[in-house]
Amino acid sequence: MQHDDAVWNLLSQNFCSFKVKTRTNTFCKHEYNVTGLCSRQACPLANSRYATILEREGRCVMYIKTIERAHMPNKLWEKIKLPSNYTKALEIVDERMQYWPKFLVHKAKQRLTKITQYLIRKRRLKLRAKTRLVGINKKVEKRDRSREAKALRAAKLDRTIEKELLERLRSGTYDSIYNFPKVQYEKALEEEAELEEEEDEELQEEEEEEMEYEAEYDSEEDEEEEEYASSMQDMEDLGSESKNGEKFDFDDDSDLDDEEIAEEEVKKVLTSRSKTRAKGRKRKSRGVRVEVEYENEPTTSQQESNRN
Repeated sequence: MQHDDAVWNLLSQNFCSFKVKTRTNTFCKHEYNVTGLCSRQACPLANSRYATILEREGRCVMYIKTIERAHMPNKLWEKIKLPSNYTKALEIVDERMQYWPKFLVHKAKQRLTKITQYLIRKRRLKLRAKTRLVGINKKVEKRDRSREAKALRAAKLDRTIEKELLERLRSGTYDSIYNFPKVQYEKALEEEAELEEEEDEELQEEEEEEMEYEAEYDSEEDEEEEEYASSMQDMEDLGSESKNGEKFDFDDDSDLDDEEIAEEEVKKVLTSRSKTRAKGRKRKSRGVRVEVEYENEPTTSQQESNRN
């Protein structure tokens, strides 16, 4: 039969493995201690009737020790799972500890309140996004940087080798001796076909520009020929008029002033006709300018003087 006072005298005066002394207080490391202090009321070994509340896997569990199970150490503590609702858990504590000492009832309720509060806080902290601090190893970082630099150099070297091989393939250095990878070979053929298409398009554009230039040049030459023919026709008309004697009379050998006047009148008529034709076209002349020299036929008096 267990005697609580005898057990407490032994534990308090002699050795206890759960006792921890400090300058101010004496603490108890026992798991089922309600307060965590080493005292007669709070000691779980020196009390045959004892109750406490602990947290197991996010839930509150009530542990009860009774004197009827003292002869069975494996069944000494009865476990009662409390609901997550705080009010219902308090009702169960009041029901199971109805005739127990007030000190134990109060400390059990206080412990239940504390555990429910930190469980609520734990759930809230899980929902928040937190920054995770990770340790950095300088040696590993240095090794990774060196490997990355080597990989970049190797990639550049592979690209240059591939370009060189493709250029040799296009130039026909290898002919049909070697078997090249299919993907690179098809890529090179596609690039050659694109280059040929671009060259053909450029040649077509140049030919079209040349044809347009030749057509413009031919049209300008035709206009100049027409102007030259019209000017020659005007000269013939003036010559016929002077021969018929309708407007000008060049038969008089003694009158040289009349010949000069006739030449001036002929020039005026030519200039007036060229101006009227230019106004009728209403377009600017483009291309090469052609200078036309007009030669006047000598009169009969000048021919006779040359003969003498």
